[in-house]
Amino acid sequence: MIKQGLLAGAFACAASMSQAADDVTLQLQWVTQAQFAGYYVALDKGFYDEEDLDVTIKPGGPDIAPPQVLAGGGADVMLNWMPSALAAREKGLPVINIAQPFKTSGLMLTCWKDTGITGPEDFRDRTIGVWFFGNEYPFLSWMSQEGIPTDGSAGGITVLKQGFNVDPLLQRQADCISTMTYNEYWQVIDAGVAPDELVTFKYEDKGVATLEDGMYVLEENLEDPAFVDKMVRFVRASMKGWKYAEENPDEAAAIVLDNDATGAQTEEHQKRMMGEIAKLTAGSNGALDPEDFDRTVETLLAGGSDPVITTKPEGAWTHKITDQALN
Repeated sequence: MIKQGLLAGAFACAASMSQAADDVTLQLQWVTQAQFAGYYVALDKGFYDEEDLDVTIKPGGPDIAPPQVLAGGGADVMLNWMPSALAAREKGLPVINIAQPFKTSGLMLTCWKDTGITGPEDFRDRTIGVWFFGNEYPFLSWMSQEGIPTDGSAGGITVLKQGFNVDPLLQRQADCISTMTYNEYWQVIDAGVAPDELVTFKYEDKGVATLEDGMYVLEENLEDPAFVDKMVRFVRASMKGWKYAEENPDEAAAIVLDNDATGAQTEEHQKRMMGEIAKLTAGSNGALDPEDFDRTVETLLAGGSDPVITTKPEGAWTHKITDQALN
């Protein structure tokens, strides 16, 4: 009986140790693709295991709003573009940026060259496809700075509320559409359009880019030392995954494909996307640059008559996590 008791105790101890990893749920901003390669790499290569974390990655989609998932307790940390996160914060959801893997923006306008568009002044009296749900504010700010109305009036722009596809350009419903350097632009190319038939305008080059794909948590959770410790380990492992993905883009793309339950992605597209994503994460160690934050806020505050935020947010980001994770 004593021997059986000892064995039972040993098994119980082993079971307890096997369950010791801390659970973390990450809500992505969009579907599984190389845009999120760093997290899938960290999962696949065991970087989260090394930090004693059991990480669940939840894909996003057109009907999933990461701030709502976070607010409802469906995730510990979400990925979000800063305009969306700051808008949610101003409306009362206390989200806070704890890390910023993306240093630069991939947002741009892609236009038909045969329209004669060569610069922003040529946008007048054109139809331009723009993503909404917080993604429109960089565009509205840019046009406000250019002095170009966006109400469809003479000499202004007719704004087409664009879905997350490139059909408006291909079907000539719009002269320009919103694209990402790593995704929709290449969808246009894959549809049979030659690059020299297009002209592109990167927001980053125009000084109106806003930060994308940051990590956000609920501010109140940072009052819990255990949660802080868990996020320190999560950010450290995630950034290790991102740097590995930058150095091994083809392998990272393959890992993403292995995790795509829909089977909708292709190897060629994901490899190409990973190559472009690596340009956006390059130069970031995960810590938010305050100057990048200020630039984003200034862009949002200048976003026309209905800006996404009305006052400069206070306490919307912290180095509390990255200071520990990166040292």
